[in-house]
Amino acid sequence: MTRPLVVVDASDPAAVDRALRSALADDGPAILPHLHSPVGLPSEVVKRVAVVIETSGSTGRPKRVELSADALLASAAASETMLGVPGQWLLALPLTYIAGVNVLVRSIVAETSMVVAGDDFVASAARMTDVVRFTSLVPVQLARLLDDERAHDVLRRFDRILVGGQASPPALLERARESGVRVTRTYGSSETSGGCVYDGVPIGNTRVRIVDGRVQLAGAVLAEGYLGDPERTDAAFDTEGADRWYRTDDTGSWQNGVLSITGRVDDVIVSGGIKVSLAEVELAVRALPGLANAVVVRAPHPDWGETSVVFATAPVALDDVRSAVTLALGRAAAPHRVIVLNELPMLATGKPDRIELSGRLFQ
Repeated sequence: MTRPLVVVDASDPAAVDRALRSALADDGPAILPHLHSPVGLPSEVVKRVAVVIETSGSTGRPKRVELSADALLASAAASETMLGVPGQWLLALPLTYIAGVNVLVRSIVAETSMVVAGDDFVASAARMTDVVRFTSLVPVQLARLLDDERAHDVLRRFDRILVGGQASPPALLERARESGVRVTRTYGSSETSGGCVYDGVPIGNTRVRIVDGRVQLAGAVLAEGYLGDPERTDAAFDTEGADRWYRTDDTGSWQNGVLSITGRVDDVIVSGGIKVSLAEVELAVRALPGLANAVVVRAPHPDWGETSVVFATAPVALDDVRSAVTLALGRAAAPHRVIVLNELPMLATGKPDRIELSGRLFQ
């Protein structure tokens, strides 16, 4: 059985909310929140699919993730259980992003009135009326709000701020907590209906395992697959008896019931015959003063095969960066260049645009 698939203007939260309610109740078409008219979109999807999310494409070709109403509602229920109480949500993320859609789903489940954050976060938060308040942010948003003294009191009024979408620098989380802001790191993806691991602990019935160093996830929150792309679906999802697992692109460890992400499967370079994790290089670089938002990308090297390049918005001596990384990770991990930009290109989700940065290496 099938049902229609329609594109809903993601810049209109009220329209997305109305369409989402119908999609979740199974009395309306499935929806794809989008800012444009995507090409190659089928007119119908299988009946179980309620929402299609197009991924950011931060490291490759975008995918269209099919999510059922059951998965989205399971995610919202698990989140509410972990948070301990229903509450009012402030929407501060794009509705083309699973974390933005989740704010709507959680508001529907909690039967609370969502508030849309405008250009002025402080003024938007002031419109919230419920005693219990939540919001979801990406790290760059949290960092900017912590830099704004007007926002400190507002941030402290939230019962919980979920921070995800990309790795959160430990220094940023510590700064938030020292300011009295209650933050929780979330880990997940569109394929898991958004965050399904909070501060390293799986929520709901989410399960974690590590296979050949790669993080795999199972549970009610898993997507149906990728729209019109059975090969990608088969490569990412695997059924073992009654269990269905999603193979993430992340590497990690699973110890004592806590998940730690160590990097990405595709972020390992071989420099002079030695494997180097770009995620670990980036972590070491971000520990330096003024480089909390630095981004590290791979680059070819005529002698070593591959190396890394640092993009930053603050001037820093290459020797200082190389010394710090060498001390932390060894000589093979030391970056070859530092490129300073006025600002880093970002995706709508708040993630750095690594494809754009990699392209600048050859300009």
